Amino acid sequence: MECNQNKNMQRCTCSYDACPRKGACCECIAYHLPKRQLPACCFPADAERTYDRSFAHFARLVTQNKI
Repeated sequence: MECNQNKNMQRCTCSYDACPRKGACCECIAYHLPKRQLPACCFPADAERTYDRSFAHFARLVTQNKI
C-alpha cells in the first residue's frame, strides 16, 4: 500500500512544522501510541497547540465536551 503523504498533508493539523512524520499518518500513529498519545488530528486546534497529546488530555477534553 502506498502512502498518500501529499494528499494527507492537506488535512494534517499538526502544528509542529519540523515533524518528520507530517502527512505520514501510519508513522505518526505508530510513533504516538506507544507513548500513550494520540496524533494532532485527534485534537481541536487550541488543544493541539499545547503539544499535550496524552490520552489523559484527550479524556479531559471529552469530559468537558470539547471533542
